[in-house]
Amino acid sequence: MTVDDRFTADAGALRADPALGTFSEVVTGPVSDWATDFSHTGEEWAQGAIGIWDDLRQRCPIAHTERFGGAWLPTRYEDVAAVAHDTEHFSSRGIIAGNFRPPRSLAPVGGTPPISSDPPFHHDARKLLLPAFTRTAVSRYEESTRAFCHALVDGFAGRDVVDAAADYAQHVPVRVMADMLGFPPEDGHRFRHFVENALEGIDLPPEERMARSSHLFEYLLVQIRDHLEHPRDDLTGHLLEAELYGRRLEPAHVAGTMALLLIAGIDTTWSAIGASLWHLAGHPEDRRRLVAEPGLRTTAVEEFLRAYAPVTMARLVKEDVTWRGVDMRAEDWVLLSFPAANRDPAQFERADEVLVDRQVNRHAAFGLGIHRCVGSHLARMELRVALDVWLDRVPEFTLADPGAVRWSTGQIRGPRALPVRIG
Repeated sequence: MTVDDRFTADAGALRADPALGTFSEVVTGPVSDWATDFSHTGEEWAQGAIGIWDDLRQRCPIAHTERFGGAWLPTRYEDVAAVAHDTEHFSSRGIIAGNFRPPRSLAPVGGTPPISSDPPFHHDARKLLLPAFTRTAVSRYEESTRAFCHALVDGFAGRDVVDAAADYAQHVPVRVMADMLGFPPEDGHRFRHFVENALEGIDLPPEERMARSSHLFEYLLVQIRDHLEHPRDDLTGHLLEAELYGRRLEPAHVAGTMALLLIAGIDTTWSAIGASLWHLAGHPEDRRRLVAEPGLRTTAVEEFLRAYAPVTMARLVKEDVTWRGVDMRAEDWVLLSFPAANRDPAQFERADEVLVDRQVNRHAAFGLGIHRCVGSHLARMELRVALDVWLDRVPEFTLADPGAVRWSTGQIRGPRALPVRIG
């Protein structure tokens, strides 16, 4: 069978059959107690997550909920790190905690390798991506990223209020990822819908979730076929030509990895850029210092990543286990809140403060364990360049209406609406 033959299936063949997974009852409504009934899908979490983590860390460091079919939320750095490193008791085949659990048969590959893969497959799947995300490889995109950021700021001309999230932050990783994957840049608006469907729609009925997922894989199939008809040197072309264990990658592996790069490569960085600008808009002393001391910006980027880490990942408990005093059931979710871990005072001095000149900063914004983010060099470059251009071009800005700032729900946390007054 040729590569072309393998991709003649419809989009449904490129993802796991949802009928093989399990759906739990969708539970909505207000949270009664964050220690025993937490939910990461509501507005209260979106707006007040930092305070919720601090409260739980003091009185119930491993929270539990029966929502989503049962889930746990450790909030101390040491507990988050322990789960992240423990591949014996926790599986990565499901990374988005919700009412759907992918079938056990997906392990060790998972639906979006390598982030959904368990050992030993994970190591080999991850290795395929490493060359595309080295510091040297990422540097090739810096000049075009900087030019694109300048073009976005040029578009602010004549305006005194702009949405730093919708008009700036979200566009940067969309353009970079389109370039890397070889997708049409004009499709950027579609990428944002794919991201929101995947990460913010977990409380939707199963049929709607599956329909939204199909839209993404239908799009990916079109791009795959276009690359087969018009081969070119980009990340999609690399995946189509890549071999694992002496064979070309399975179609589901190619499409799943493309879905991972498109979703994770956009929302995480978009959120980090937006959160950094939110902080600077509300803290004029830090903003003025970074304008006056450009050499401090690289250090500030690391502190913004620590203080406003966007990513929480999920694991599934493999078998019933008593873990650090709590009884976890097989197929329970465990949410690895790297943002909560980054604010643990047992791990970081003055953890609740944002110190743009913090020198010792071994944060967990890019994860811990075998799944540490393969795209960390890319994310750092995008965040640094986006802040450089903004601060050089827009040195004066404040929150236009603090009450109008809206943060995303779900496992990726960042501003979705961020009106700022410039000039």
